Amino acid sequence: MEQIAVKRFLATEFQASEAIKTLRTNLIFSGASVHAVELTSFGPSEGKSTVSFQLAASLAQSGKQVLLVDADLRKSVLQSRLHVKGKISGLSHYLSGLANLNEVLNKTDVPGFYIMFAGTRVPNSAELLGGVSFERMIPALKDVFDYVIVDAAPLGLVIDAAIMAPRLDGAIMVIDSTNNDYKLERRIQNQLEKSGGKILGVVLNRVDFKDKGGYYGKSYGYGYGYGEK
Repeated sequence: MEQIAVKRFLATEFQASEAIKTLRTNLIFSGASVHAVELTSFGPSEGKSTVSFQLAASLAQSGKQVLLVDADLRKSVLQSRLHVKGKISGLSHYLSGLANLNEVLNKTDVPGFYIMFAGTRVPNSAELLGGVSFERMIPALKDVFDYVIVDAAPLGLVIDAAIMAPRLDGAIMVIDSTNNDYKLERRIQNQLEKSGGKILGVVLNRVDFKDKGGYYGKSYGYGYGYGEK
């Protein structure tokens, strides 16, 4: 099992750190049956992968055993953002039968925090994520980890997040506050609900607090927000 150094990427600015802790608390209080959750967005570059990583790490820091699963099999960014070099077996290898679960789990230098990278990019991600292997994988992971956080591909571009939704306990939508369209965001909400997914809430990302007044607004320029559906 590989060990990945990720501590240096944890949120340290007060506003971001506190908002992630709030998101963590809201997730914990979403219900005793909520343990496997996916995060998705309408398009790329809305901060979905960053929020997924920070949320998973924050849960681990609170004493939970947590696995972050990079399920964007089409255009993963997590491995490069964490500066992990070389070829690492990941989710695509497991779902294709080329590796077992132990071979795709990576321990990090944050106690209790594990990562499963996406693996090799594949052309048939929808088929793999909708297959029996993925369906059986989630309960197996929930037997080992307190929380499984799934970083899904943007639902406005591909159907992968909707395919996984019924197999998970809930979904969180990540929205870029600086560039969003109500109709487009409503579209991915409807897609998740039609697929049988349960929407837990929304993360409003890249909120600018500079002009909000008060001490914290002047000192910290951005953060995360959380709201119910």
